[in-house]
Amino acid sequence: MPQQTPLRVREQSRGRSTQSYVSALDGLRGAAVSGVVLFHTGYLSGGFLGVDLFFVLSGFLITGQLVNEAADTGRVHLVRFWGRRLRRLFPALALMMGVTALTVWALERARIAPWRSGLVSTTLSDGLWAQLNIINWHLIAEDASYWDAFGQSRVFEHLWSIAVEEQFYLVWPLIIGLVIAVTAWGRRHGHAQFDVSVIVIAGVFSVASFIVMIAAVDPADPTRVYTGTDSRAFSLVIGAAAATLPIRRLCERAVTAYPRAATGVIGALGVALAAAWVAADGISTPGLFTGGLFVHAVICAALIALVATVTRQHVTNNDGSQTDGAQRLPVPVRLLQNRQLVWLGGISYSLYLWHWPVITLIPAHGDSEIGMLMHTAVVIGISLAAAAASRYFVEDPIRFRARWARGRAGLGALLAVSVLLLLFWVVVPHMESTVIDVSVL
Repeated sequence: MPQQTPLRVREQSRGRSTQSYVSALDGLRGAAVSGVVLFHTGYLSGGFLGVDLFFVLSGFLITGQLVNEAADTGRVHLVRFWGRRLRRLFPALALMMGVTALTVWALERARIAPWRSGLVSTTLSDGLWAQLNIINWHLIAEDASYWDAFGQSRVFEHLWSIAVEEQFYLVWPLIIGLVIAVTAWGRRHGHAQFDVSVIVIAGVFSVASFIVMIAAVDPADPTRVYTGTDSRAFSLVIGAAAATLPIRRLCERAVTAYPRAATGVIGALGVALAAAWVAADGISTPGLFTGGLFVHAVICAALIALVATVTRQHVTNNDGSQTDGAQRLPVPVRLLQNRQLVWLGGISYSLYLWHWPVITLIPAHGDSEIGMLMHTAVVIGISLAAAAASRYFVEDPIRFRARWARGRAGLGALLAVSVLLLLFWVVVPHMESTVIDVSVL
């Protein structure tokens, strides 16, 4: 899922911002993507809740960047923000979609993949909406159920969550910019209410989104409320509220005054999430869509905020440099700093992008436990390799080292790749697989 590695911390006492890296948040991201992959391979019934943890993290980190920029400069540069989002998200997405679509088309042409009748057709029809980041609404319009036969003939169906986040990235900065404009006018009249306004708006949006989920849920198939932007926005805006200065100060006071209690709360929240991921089972879990997901998002936000606060207080100096305080971090936070977990968090976006097409295109042979384990091992191995290659050879170079990506050349490359993908969805014929009636054999 989309990720923002640095965590900017506003040091109000010095009137400036510092920047530090909180590896434990990458650990949370690694846990989230692990849960999703295990869910899709049939080994963790509630692993789909990892997507909700991604949502809350995204809201928290994006809003942290926006409010810190507002504190530093008095504004939010929307074009730069969206440019950074495009450089971060589009290269990996375009690579995955292009390679996957070509693979599906080649397999269909060679008649190597008869187990997925109509795969080319759905890939081409879904690809356009996935590229436009509104595939969640496309799937809702087509009554494509998330829970029944998920992905049987759709390699891009998992991109519904990417679409929800992208829509959030488009709208939320505009709201922050509007709040800045209004509160700037208020400051001229003696009222500075920026952070409070953001909290209030996030609270109103989260409650409204939750009401939409309750009102629109269909217990027989809750796909509409699970994948709809309006009914899932509460996870993102709850995370956004947790990134505001008043909430950060509240966490700092609590951690400073009651450090042992804070450690216990972090551990308890982590255990609660783990228990939910083990116990939840989609549509058969009572109350999941009438309060359970909302409570889960609140727990995620509290965990993220406390982990970030504890880490900052232990390992970050006022100038943003790291100390040896990491050795004194509470055990729950150190567990999240596990090297392998943090590495998974670093490639989590690409891993999420690649794992479902790999699952869809590599069928499991037989129902034996050994066969399923071997299939899962192959899927995870290929997905990890593809995700790592995507990050180290495509994402990081474009994001950090390619100066051309920040100027007109980058915009030209973006437009060229976008046009090529659009042409692929439109020009390639929607072939149908030959259906073989095995009953006559």
